[in-house]
Amino acid sequence: MKKNRLEFWGFVGPAVFAFTLIVVIPLLFGIYYSFTDWNGISSNIKFIGFENYMEVFKDEGFLKSFIFTTKFTIASVITINIIGFSLALLVTRGLKMSNVLRTIFFMPNLIGGLILGFIWQFIFTKAFAALGEATGHSWLLGWLSNTETGFWGLVILMSWQMSGYLMIIYIAALQNIPQELIEASRIDGANAWQRVKHIVFPLVRPAFTVSLFLTLSNSFKLYDQNLSLTGGGPANSTQMLAMNIYNTAFKFNNMGVAQAKAVIFFLVIGGITLSQVYISKKGEVEM
Repeated sequence: MKKNRLEFWGFVGPAVFAFTLIVVIPLLFGIYYSFTDWNGISSNIKFIGFENYMEVFKDEGFLKSFIFTTKFTIASVITINIIGFSLALLVTRGLKMSNVLRTIFFMPNLIGGLILGFIWQFIFTKAFAALGEATGHSWLLGWLSNTETGFWGLVILMSWQMSGYLMIIYIAALQNIPQELIEASRIDGANAWQRVKHIVFPLVRPAFTVSLFLTLSNSFKLYDQNLSLTGGGPANSTQMLAMNIYNTAFKFNNMGVAQAKAVIFFLVIGGITLSQVYISKKGEVEM
């Protein structure tokens, strides 16, 4: 018994130590600084209670970023999961090019967010503009120059990057479905849509739970793609929450307010994602 306990802590101990050192302690320090007037440099730190939190709720820029981030997250979660699941269905149909297609679809996930942002910035501002001038389609001109095109530019970039990753999760779930069920449904006369609706969807629900969690959390905390694609412009109209917090801390040296924003951000993301996991898991089917 004692040996088993030592082995347990031998494996778990380093991970717990690293998690405490890198996540728990900075989190506790962040919560402490959110109640102070620290500017990130001075050693003279005063406790000021909830003043930073009151200032956050009066900050129109923060509220606008919050609304923009929420809209972006809703659009991204829907598009990424639909594309990822559709790609998984495509490459599990037994096509000869399935392995090649899997590689192609997954490749964008291997490229860093900053580089992807610059690539798509070139496509939106240069390639789209050249195509629009050549074909006479005015909607291709001026991308990223206003809030609407900036918003959809971010959604397209995020979908392009994450769809292949979710495809892998959905493929694993689809391949675990017993083929006997599929064959039985075919014998009973079920068409393709009926098989997807009544067999595939219920049995891949655990994959939906994981995929929704990943897309929700990644969309809310998006920063590098936002920085490289739009830089928050024009006029901060596409500035997301993570960028707003970063600018408050390191551009305006208002670390206390930035920490208060980060704590609120953490609570919102934690509440939404945990609620999503709880609700999604309630409807999962046990095989």
